[in-house]
Amino acid sequence: MRKIYGIGEALLDVIFKNNQPVSATAGGSTLNAIVSLGRMGHHPYFISEIGNDRIGDLIDTFLLDNGVSDQYLFRRDGTRSPLALAFLNEVNDAEYEIFKDYAAQALDGKMPDFKENDLVVFGSFFSLNPSVRPQLLKTLRLARDMGATIVYDPNYRNHHAHKIEQLKPMLEENFALAHIVRGSNEDFQNIYKTSDIDEMAVQVSKFCPNVVITAAAAGVYQFSANQKYHYPSRAIVPISTIGAGDNFNAGIVHALLKEHIATKEIDTLSSEKWQILVETAIGFASAVCCSMENYIPKNFKTS
Repeated sequence: MRKIYGIGEALLDVIFKNNQPVSATAGGSTLNAIVSLGRMGHHPYFISEIGNDRIGDLIDTFLLDNGVSDQYLFRRDGTRSPLALAFLNEVNDAEYEIFKDYAAQALDGKMPDFKENDLVVFGSFFSLNPSVRPQLLKTLRLARDMGATIVYDPNYRNHHAHKIEQLKPMLEENFALAHIVRGSNEDFQNIYKTSDIDEMAVQVSKFCPNVVITAAAAGVYQFSANQKYHYPSRAIVPISTIGAGDNFNAGIVHALLKEHIATKEIDTLSSEKWQILVETAIGFASAVCCSMENYIPKNFKTS
């Protein structure tokens, strides 16, 4: 049986609307995707590190309640679990203030025994953190060598844009470890300083041949081999866009499983299979935008 592993940060998201807190829930880019996959009944594992504190207890309990294993969720004494404040603007896009001790993270617990065709999702600044990166790279290379499918989301936001010359080599190393790279047009604009979708794909495809670029209301662009496809977004009225991209990633993983797509098949997928992957992912992302939660509803059904 194929297993799903997510590697990323775990934090508590406190969401503000009109400068007033309206909800607090477990968050983090990869965590959001993994919780949605847990709600779909896939029994995923989440690999991360949190403190032995009350926030850590909330995160751990939430994961278990949503069908996610905490076998590789390491609890570290003497550190505080991260906290993120998300401020929704007038169109319900979020701006973040994040409080965490990057240097305290190490990700030095026991890692899984990956098998062929397992699925691994990773991304965000967690994957660039120098305290975490040596162990992360070792883990990802092992997963890749064992034949696992790797999906990477750079999630490279504006507040890190000034560090791009320092971080670009690490981002591109991550691209090369992945079988599918999925990011927003804003992510790739921050990385490559271009607003041209085709040029973004050209740059990423130097390292990974399968690139998916989400562009909000402008739709989704999918590149593989010598193919390019565009898919329109769904017409929705968003309540919150937090977790939209994360759940797009979850939709890709869900479809890879449902379609029984093996790792060795990804580079030669037909346009019909890519359509299933992307349209499933759009469905996941659209559902999350219509909710205050960072994940799909527990009763979510794919079309």
